[in-house]
Amino acid sequence: MTQSLIGRIHSFESFGTVDGPGIRSVVFLQGCHFRCLYCHNPDTWDMSDGTPITVAELYQRLMRFKPYFEPSGGGVTVSGGEPLLQMPFVKELFKLLRKEGIHTCLDTNGSYPESTTCKELDELLSYTDLVLLDIKHMNPESHKALTGFGPQKTLHFAKRLAEKGIPVWLRYVVVPGLTDSPEDLRAFKDFSSQQPNVEKVEYLPFHKLGEYKWEALGLSYSLKEVLPPSQDFMNTLQKP
Repeated sequence: MTQSLIGRIHSFESFGTVDGPGIRSVVFLQGCHFRCLYCHNPDTWDMSDGTPITVAELYQRLMRFKPYFEPSGGGVTVSGGEPLLQMPFVKELFKLLRKEGIHTCLDTNGSYPESTTCKELDELLSYTDLVLLDIKHMNPESHKALTGFGPQKTLHFAKRLAEKGIPVWLRYVVVPGLTDSPEDLRAFKDFSSQQPNVEKVEYLPFHKLGEYKWEALGLSYSLKEVLPPSQDFMNTLQKP
């Protein structure tokens, strides 16, 4: 049975307010193949870690918060790690939530497994109300240097979302010296302005809150000397 599908979750937030509209339960799935230099949750990378849970078990847990979703216009956001790596699991969960009238949101970098078919992707999107899409970089070489992968799948995913008219919030992390040059920002703005389904653009300031996790995992954190962007600079980005 589809409800017996097992996924692996990293953590759970009961009352999130920044990952989509309203009050939301946020499920952070385990596993990500991107290796973003500024990642604040490198403990989500390993697909073999995390807590196994069935679709039915997670659904029952989420339903306890339904009374908070309705008055706030909230719902459930599935994040990661990278949720597209557990696509069948997310699809079945969203299918159940949709039947209950609960708003579904996917927080993703848009990079799906090589074996994914268009049909599988479209089935997931048919149960998805909103996508928070992380754009790491528009330049292919810089994107690979930043994440270990090129941006081709992310851009294809964005195109698919536009074709289907699925609402999107674009997110872009501003990292001094890596993603904040005038050329970088212009390329991102040009891209976002060409997507008719984009409802919101969010510029997120780089921070080092996850640096201790890199150290705990024995990983080398290459951005030790990088400072967060100033608030003044971030304010200028929000202007039209």
